[in-house]
Amino acid sequence: MKELTCIVIGGGYAGINAIKAIWKTFKGQESKRKLRLILIDKNSYHFRKVLLFKPAVGYEEITIPLTRLFPEGVEFVRATVTKIESEERRLLCQDAEGNKNSIKYDLLVLAVGSVVRQPDPEQGGMALASLDAAWKIREAWRANIKKAVKEKSAEERQRLMTIAVVGAGISGIETSAELAYFIREDALLLGLDPSAVRIKLFNANKRLFLEGPAKIGLKLERSLDACGVTTLHGSRVLQEKEGVLTLSNGETMSVGLCVWTLGLLPNPMLQSIGLPITSEGYVVVDASYRAQGAQGVYSIGDCARIVDPASGRVDGKTCKEATAQAARLGKILSADIAGRQAPPHRGFIDFFCFALGPEKGMVWIHQWGLDITFTGKLGWRIRKFTWDLGSLLK
Repeated sequence: MKELTCIVIGGGYAGINAIKAIWKTFKGQESKRKLRLILIDKNSYHFRKVLLFKPAVGYEEITIPLTRLFPEGVEFVRATVTKIESEERRLLCQDAEGNKNSIKYDLLVLAVGSVVRQPDPEQGGMALASLDAAWKIREAWRANIKKAVKEKSAEERQRLMTIAVVGAGISGIETSAELAYFIREDALLLGLDPSAVRIKLFNANKRLFLEGPAKIGLKLERSLDACGVTTLHGSRVLQEKEGVLTLSNGETMSVGLCVWTLGLLPNPMLQSIGLPITSEGYVVVDASYRAQGAQGVYSIGDCARIVDPASGRVDGKTCKEATAQAARLGKILSADIAGRQAPPHRGFIDFFCFALGPEKGMVWIHQWGLDITFTGKLGWRIRKFTWDLGSLLK
């Protein structure tokens, strides 16, 4: 019987979990049709993007070689996909040396994820958008703390010990809490007053955590305050230049460093890959993740607009949704191959986790009409579990 070739594009959370789910689903069906499973990514590693704040404060490794994650039988191709020719069931790709190639497929899963939104260059500051940026942020605040030790001017010393984190989504919250902890630790070791460290979290909205109830946002803000983070609501930062932060209301603030955490955008490669996308740039899929007008092509994760057909809610863009979508995708592919009715998407429960510094966290779950929260060390353990689960770590 003809070999079934399934290609997964993207080694992020959605992609690696899709590989796992497809492998598990088809493993017992090899006697019917042998599966050739291929993963394509421009990098040789899985990048744990949700942990990007970790190298901004320390030296934690947040990449995992893709060859470590999968059993024998999963092929890995390091390349950038440039076009999907769905009518021919063929994709075009290019490797790091510029060599072009084409690969035929029976099934194709697009899971190329998202990119971090960045400010305009003239807005100054440093965006937490890549590993290189995280390392530069770490070096910048450490250099400032060392300068503060020798600084005789109290005003300049305070500026060097003040950091603005612009953007109060999950990334901004976790980044500000982690910075507050580690900068205070360094300040203490260098003989500075740790309480003089100022971490300002700028939130353009009226409260934190718009995805949940106001009381949970307030609880989160109080937890941040206990970590040493001051949240400034309704504050839009326009620019950082030469240590001066300019706000939309005309006020200014002296800072030693400005870190932008502005959320995510769909991968720009989707604009030219050859699939229908929404006005926002997401792949258009049906309730079973099939790409519109492209036979045999599916898409999950940050790059797709996935809607719960029962509630009409658009799925979130975090790794918990990606892992659930990937698990369902394995069953969908099996059903479509066999000509059975495929299961439709079902939205994830209201469930959010926040890390609030080392071994501190907060979890909110809305279930059975109740708001359930876990804080402290238990909250952190649950948060770490979600990180590890998304990256296939036991």
